[in-house]
Amino acid sequence: MHFLSTIPQTLAMIWLFYLLISLGLISGYQNEATNANNKVISIGAIIDVNSRIGKEQQVALDIAAQSYNSTSRTYKLALYFRNSTKDPLRAITLVEEMIYKQKVQVIIGMHKWSEAALVAEIGSQAQVPIIAFAEPTITPPLMTERWPFLVRLANSSTTYIKCIADIVQTYNWQRVVAIYEDDAYGGDYGMLALLSEALQDVGSMIEYHLVLPPISSLHDPGGLVREELLKLWQTQSRVFIVLQSSFEMAIHLFKEASKMGLVDKESVWIHPESITNLLDSVNKSSISYMEGALGIKTYYSENSTEYQDFEAQFRKKFWPKNAEEDNRYPGFYALQAYDSIKIVTQAVDRMAGRNTSSPKNLLREILSSNFLGLSGQIQFEDGQLLQNPILRIVNVAGRSYKEVCFWSQQHGFTTNLPIGQGGYNVAGNTKCFNGVRWPGDLKHDPKGWKMPTKQNPLRIAVRNRTSFSKFVNYDQNKKIYSGFCIDIFQSVLPLLGYDLPYQYYPIDGTYNDLVQLVYNKTYDAVVGDMTILEERMQYVDFTVPYAESGLSMIVPSKSEESAWMFTKPFTWELWMVTGAILIYTMLAVWYLERESNPEFHGNWKSQISTALWFTFSSLFFAHREKMSCNLTRMVMVSWLLLVLILTSCYTASLSSMLTVKQLQPNVTDIQWLKRNNMKIGCDGDSFVRSFLEKVENFKPENIINVTDEYNYDGAFKNNSIAAAFLELPYEKVFISECCNRYIGFTPRTRFGGLGFMFQKGSPLARDVSKAILHLSEKKAELKRLEEKWLITSPASCSNVTSDDTDSLKLRSLWILYVISGATSTICVLLSAIQSLVKSCHQCQAVAPEGNDTPSDHKVWEKVITHAKQIFNKKINNSSEAQEQVVTDCSLRWDRVNMTVSPEHQQEMASPLPGILMLPSPPPEVQMTTHDLGITNTSK
Repeated sequence: MHFLSTIPQTLAMIWLFYLLISLGLISGYQNEATNANNKVISIGAIIDVNSRIGKEQQVALDIAAQSYNSTSRTYKLALYFRNSTKDPLRAITLVEEMIYKQKVQVIIGMHKWSEAALVAEIGSQAQVPIIAFAEPTITPPLMTERWPFLVRLANSSTTYIKCIADIVQTYNWQRVVAIYEDDAYGGDYGMLALLSEALQDVGSMIEYHLVLPPISSLHDPGGLVREELLKLWQTQSRVFIVLQSSFEMAIHLFKEASKMGLVDKESVWIHPESITNLLDSVNKSSISYMEGALGIKTYYSENSTEYQDFEAQFRKKFWPKNAEEDNRYPGFYALQAYDSIKIVTQAVDRMAGRNTSSPKNLLREILSSNFLGLSGQIQFEDGQLLQNPILRIVNVAGRSYKEVCFWSQQHGFTTNLPIGQGGYNVAGNTKCFNGVRWPGDLKHDPKGWKMPTKQNPLRIAVRNRTSFSKFVNYDQNKKIYSGFCIDIFQSVLPLLGYDLPYQYYPIDGTYNDLVQLVYNKTYDAVVGDMTILEERMQYVDFTVPYAESGLSMIVPSKSEESAWMFTKPFTWELWMVTGAILIYTMLAVWYLERESNPEFHGNWKSQISTALWFTFSSLFFAHREKMSCNLTRMVMVSWLLLVLILTSCYTASLSSMLTVKQLQPNVTDIQWLKRNNMKIGCDGDSFVRSFLEKVENFKPENIINVTDEYNYDGAFKNNSIAAAFLELPYEKVFISECCNRYIGFTPRTRFGGLGFMFQKGSPLARDVSKAILHLSEKKAELKRLEEKWLITSPASCSNVTSDDTDSLKLRSLWILYVISGATSTICVLLSAIQSLVKSCHQCQAVAPEGNDTPSDHKVWEKVITHAKQIFNKKINNSSEAQEQVVTDCSLRWDRVNMTVSPEHQQEMASPLPGILMLPSPPPEVQMTTHDLGITNTSK
């Protein structure tokens, strides 16, 4: 065979050689090897020589064997080819023949796992290493123990599935359709399970999966594919993922789908690695039906010298043997075949260096391979190819394709070849996909959904009867809808950025019936007052809420008429603190003015009444009493500031209470309703009834269905119900229409709000949600529509949503009370300290004489102080006092010498012995009585 590659031969010789190969004869390398004196390594190859993949692999194996035989001096390779059939059981006969007749030491091939598993079973029993190009979708347990001689030279399916899921996540497609060709043994069902799990991780799901039978079993593949594709018209998703398929089946699939309009605008097609890897080698006319599809293929370098040499040899050898093929370039499977021979030859060379040649040693050396091959890094762990391949995303355009971006498990999508460590970049990374040519030459990213058209508009279900007509109102005569919800939907449509044909369909049913109609795809959407609930979101998708929702209790109100209305402006705590600070200020004023101000003289009752009147009168008008102390003036400044703010707040609050009619509810507690078995009303068509029964535990017989907004008022008047439970938007409408007759309580339970409903996975829900947010944030259109439809009464009719009064609380003014109390306290303390200092100075003016002790002086000081207090009191009570002494607030008294009669002195001194029995006074004590201005000297 070697001389055939160097010496030109005639065309007849070429065709004769091809005939021998196709019949499965022994390769010419075997004859060359047996004629030499080298040891022969026999390698069996089970491939489909009639397929494009098999033809590439056969040529690649020949090139690899020839390259080794031309350089090796120890071993020579002999290749034995066997044609793989569509029946995996046929592989058992082929492998037994090669093992027991040709005595092969290694077997290479098998692209289907069902075939590889059977061959591995026999190879493990005969202890012959099996290098398979297949990998199970889900690795069976104890695989290495079951098939110890199996070596899998293939990438894991999980890598391919993860890449597909990332593409789906990038464009936020919520639903996909999975398509695969069955291998007649159910082997591809595991890949469907992997895809379903991967899509769930990115918030998507498989809406429908289409299983195609093996193309080998079909007489009319095109007709069967066409019949199966008709089932896809019932699905809403237009994201079609081909998980596994032969190239022949893929051609029929895309051809029939193009004729049916499934490869059109807003659709997405993703074909598998087994198809994409052949785009380099198949006829260009075969891929024209895949226009706009995305493909995934394994990346390999085409810049190395080894690859360029291999490509040159491949192109030179492939065309003479396969003249019917118009593409002479090698694909990925040819590179895999070339690397498989290199794995064996390197293992054989290592065995030669160790002088070992047993099958187990050969297997050990194969599994220890570690080199960079044409298909990528070759390294094994537990019999599996250990690598994280880099995948390329390609886009079919015309009769060719273009590379879009790279993907790897470490980096996600990148525009350049990922090298080293990097951050994972997947969600929303549409930058890598710029320039993709989508089916139908779509200019924007496809929705991946069956979008409405003028021929098939969006089917919108709307209730033809609602309990509150301001939300949705259906005019049966004109066949038109109006209301708050309808206006919002009409305002959303211009903001979508694309035309959305639609048609309303009146539905006479409950809200749960509408959910079921959208779930079973009878209708595409619901526009109306639909409340977003967790239970409903399991079956349908909602937009963001355009109105808040919560359960409010409505009860009749009664006017608040009380003789104690004047006390309402302040809470009882504020009243008590005000009274306390009033008394405290009164005592402070009395203490500061009692000695220096004549108006505060007299008996105790007179002094207290004067101080109280002085302080209390400052609440209403200026007092007539004069203040003789500066500290008193400071106390009054802080007090008057407090009084000024208190009177202003009181006047404003009382005026508001008298102007706005105060309403009080008849019922304030849900528990009271349940304890007394009171009847309540609600909309029986909504979820509220079941909520009251299951969550609030109302008895079903106590719940009355009220179907119209105008029936609530009548039910209250005839005492059919004691309370009504309405959602918050309905409560606003009801309260505004029934001004000052009912009260709505602040909702204790909040729900998701009111929103529009779409089929699960519909991209319209996301687009409409963005438009609603735009209306709310930038245009304030939602607020305008709410005021137009829901709030039609003046502000004076607004309801009381809480049973708390509007009384002014202590926490609003506490700082003023602290300032007033602190000022009074400081002034009193300053006055007391000043008095104490003055008394000490006066006592020091009396010099002690004789043998009196210090203790005697202290006693006499106490006596003198007490005597001054008594004389001060007596003179204040006497109407015969000749002169009053005026002092300033600092308690400095001017000494006035008065001439007192001896009788008066006797009268002044007579009470002293009766008060306290004391020792004789010192020889000379000067006693100064400031209150009287008397100086007495005793010797």
